Amino acid sequence: MRNFKYLNNTVISTKKRIISHFRPVVTKRENIHCTSILFHGEYEWKDPKNENEIVNVTFIDKKDNRFHIKGKIGDNLLYLAHRYNIEMEGACEASLACTTCHCYVDFESLGKLPAAEEKEEDLLDMAPFLKENSRLGCQIILTKELDGMEISLPLATRNFYVDGHKPKPH
Repeated sequence: MRNFKYLNNTVISTKKRIISHFRPVVTKRENIHCTSILFHGEYEWKDPKNENEIVNVTFIDKKDNRFHIKGKIGDNLLYLAHRYNIEMEGACEASLACTTCHCYVDFESLGKLPAAEEKEEDLLDMAPFLKENSRLGCQIILTKELDGMEISLPLATRNFYVDGHKPKPH
């Protein structure tokens, strides 16, 4: 039986080279990298601090209802939609593994967005109701240049099951 060295250094291993694989442990808060993008939506639940941060976004749902939202610079569009109960699913929680946050960006704002990465384009190729202005909401981070952006939701989205689940008819 092998003994391993724990954080409080009470147990010593007989195999010193094994210990080196278990040593890298973050013990100080300043070693953790935290940005608004890595908070998984917590940033979007906070109101803008001042008028200069506000980015106006209009969501148009499947029934052509318009929702005028005041987002802020740095908001992830998917999590912003969740905050205001807009029907943008985001099944993979912005991990770029599904197309349930598929949306259409108005053409004026589309030109202001960074180009889609290859992974996003590959996923969009599998999305139903694909258009030339299709993007994934989880990949859109609001900037002041996007003020007035209109986002339309498609009639349906497709969720890819990664665990082998096969949906059954109702």
